[in-house]
Amino acid sequence: MVRMYILLGFAFLFFHLYITGELSKYINMRYSYISFSAMFVFAFLTIVQFVLASRNEEPHDHGEECCGHHHHEPSARWKRAVNYLIFVFPLVSAFLFPVATLDSEVVKAKGIHVPGMAADSSDPFAQRQFLRPDTSMYYGRDDYQNAMEKELKKYGRLPRLELNDQNYLNAMETIYQFPGEFAARDIEFIGFVYREETARANEAFLLRFGIIHCVADSGVYGLLLQFPKTVPLQNDEWIHVKGTLSTMYYQPFHMTLPYVKVTSWERVAKPNEPYVYRQFNE
Repeated sequence: MVRMYILLGFAFLFFHLYITGELSKYINMRYSYISFSAMFVFAFLTIVQFVLASRNEEPHDHGEECCGHHHHEPSARWKRAVNYLIFVFPLVSAFLFPVATLDSEVVKAKGIHVPGMAADSSDPFAQRQFLRPDTSMYYGRDDYQNAMEKELKKYGRLPRLELNDQNYLNAMETIYQFPGEFAARDIEFIGFVYREETARANEAFLLRFGIIHCVADSGVYGLLLQFPKTVPLQNDEWIHVKGTLSTMYYQPFHMTLPYVKVTSWERVAKPNEPYVYRQFNE
């Protein structure tokens, strides 16, 4: 019966995540149908396990010949207990610990100034964790180049870039891939503020956490902002900025970065869905 309750727990967990919308904190909602299907699979397996357990509990007489079957029962029970704990632990964690929204503290803990941000880095995980979205690992070299050229045709013809929840990661990756193509282009978007300790008083990063496929490949993506003067902004404040794209050599990272010369900004409320997701079907 323990197996049945574990399966029931997973079925309820997927149902809970789907109904509350917290599923979006774990995966790109493009793949939500997989979790939705898993809910029914676990429900079906729960019923199957219930039927099997009911049959095994039917009274029957083993006779004296079965007496030797219990010699290793303590060892078997110990192994079963360990196996069950492995499956129970994620259930207990999911229900007892709230889903935390990533913020600037995570950026500060991981550190945003890492060599992996460089385009020629051999560490793709570090590349996609900071500032620049990178989906090249999901394509062949030629296929990736073709995909980015399609994105460039889409965003390159726009007189003004307005980044939203749907196009944020696609447009951001295109900007980093072809920074020269967007020089002097107007842009506006929202995000949370992150200020490096070594940053100038008129500089800050405007970031959003993004998910490419699932939380395992999530990262923090955005652009460096340069204000006309010092601004009283703190980490994790959400703002909406308008400005002009350009490029500069950013000394702390020892690399050239696209950045936004801010013309106007305002504080905004944190959106109901703070994460953004990579779109692959555009």
